[in-house]
Amino acid sequence: MNLPNKLTLLRVCLIPVFVVFARMTPFWAQCVAVAVYGIACLTDMLDGRIARARNLITNFGKFMDPIADKLLVMSALVVLTAQGRMPDWACILMLAREFLVSGFRLVAVENGRVIAAGPLGKLKTVFQMSATIALILLVPLEGSPLLGQFGVVLSNVLLYTALALTVISGADYLIRNRDCIKDT
Repeated sequence: MNLPNKLTLLRVCLIPVFVVFARMTPFWAQCVAVAVYGIACLTDMLDGRIARARNLITNFGKFMDPIADKLLVMSALVVLTAQGRMPDWACILMLAREFLVSGFRLVAVENGRVIAAGPLGKLKTVFQMSATIALILLVPLEGSPLLGQFGVVLSNVLLYTALALTVISGADYLIRNRDCIKDT
């Protein structure tokens, strides 16, 4: 169990802490939720960099890192949808893409192939995480004269960019790895 893999597992362990605070209504709790979420997001960036820099890339890391990302983002999407901060159809679209790609990965592993996340998938994750942070912090400030309208616009731009990248990266992933599901 090397450091990058420990960071991946830490990300998974931070999810319930994030959810507890994100479901609370006081603004201070929302700030704590974003701080925990931000730390979890940083572990995503760090584990990959450390693994590449120290040549600690493992099949466990290639497999678990994307799952940890999906669990983190999915938990945030579900909480935000339950709170009415994002449309349910957007949540369903993002969840569907993640399940589809995860299913593809399982088939690939069964065929002896581990598929690491690609650049578009990583960019999608960055935008999903950014949109999540904006939706948690900025949407409650909608009535604020200073940040209200700006927060809503920024949240929507990030959310719809994440949605576009969700579709594009999902299609790219399926096309690049279509040989994984061909019958031989």
